[in-house]
Amino acid sequence: MTTIQQPFNEAQLELLKLFSREIPKEDLIEIKRLIVRYFAKKAIESANKVWEENNWNEEDEKRLLTIHERTPYN
Repeated sequence: MTTIQQPFNEAQLELLKLFSREIPKEDLIEIKRLIVRYFAKKAIESANKVWEENNWNEEDEKRLLTIHERTPYN
């Protein structure tokens, strides 16, 4: 039996339910801001965790800001 893959994940389905009714533009903007703040907080927490795990300091910060470790595409 073939399983049909749903095109949306659980988070997307919840958002679709939320937006199934008419929402004032101001509320939509505020909801977008809340989502952006949430993901920014998660990114900062993740970066702080890596920083602490590596015991980095200001010297490491300066080094990280000046190195270029991109993959060369020839």
